Amino acid sequence: MSTFITILGILKYIGLLGLPVLFSNDVIWKYFALFWLFGVLEILLTIPVFIQALHQIFSMPYVYLKYKFKLPNVDNYTTQVHYSLPFDGKWTVINGSVDKSASHSWNIYSQRYAYDFVQLDKEGSSSSGNTKKLEDYYCYGNDVLAPADGVVVAVKTNHRNSKIYKFGRVDHVITDIRGNYIIMKHAKKEYSCLAHLLPLSINVQIGQAVKQGEIIAKCGNSGNSTEPHLHFQIQDSKSFFYSMGLPIKFFNINSEKTECYSKFDKRSIPDTIHESKEFIHRGLTVNNI
Repeated sequence: MSTFITILGILKYIGLLGLPVLFSNDVIWKYFALFWLFGVLEILLTIPVFIQALHQIFSMPYVYLKYKFKLPNVDNYTTQVHYSLPFDGKWTVINGSVDKSASHSWNIYSQRYAYDFVQLDKEGSSSSGNTKKLEDYYCYGNDVLAPADGVVVAVKTNHRNSKIYKFGRVDHVITDIRGNYIIMKHAKKEYSCLAHLLPLSINVQIGQAVKQGEIIAKCGNSGNSTEPHLHFQIQDSKSFFYSMGLPIKFFNINSEKTECYSKFDKRSIPDTIHESKEFIHRGLTVNNI
């Protein structure tokens, strides 16, 4: 089904050839314009994710108005809580920064300061063998930890692992981009979200108090994920979509440039990226002290 939806997504663009139908009655342009119907079918088959995309769009003016057009950034906001990394051992940042140039998703406000983490070997690979086998990924099934003391306010546990496809394609047969996730409240207007968690691995429930470093789940590949990884962000409310992401200042961590990172990710690391012991960015290997 996922491959079928991918094909629909490609076929719809043939409809661009039908644009002359706006000023010509030639039947050939009408036939080309009919290819836009594949796009309609694509939306119908992915309606839950389409609705979530609409939430992300509608949240933009809401967040701007809430902050009176002065969004939080690394210069005007400091987290109230001392956050640690939500895992043991060394993991590599593959998405994320406090700078626009390497942000996880700068224009999606709730994910502006989010991070994606995997584990890489010395050759820059995230997998020990078969890249389509989840168990061969180094981070798969590893413990996910609470980044700070807090209270669980939202949990989702019923999503399967997403399939892995070639060329970084995502599994279209999903109903939630987050997959399995946990949201915790750590302070007033400071909540963490940990996503793409392993099915049936979440061991906390709504209302439960957790301590920093406590095991709360395991890393999986649920939701909108191209391979096993951990998504982590701090946001200003419980809502994943109608919140503002906040820059995270980490405490008591080590960070170093990742050997052979370019073999995993061909994107260059911007020269202007924010360099600090407290702030991390794509291309660094990090761990708690």
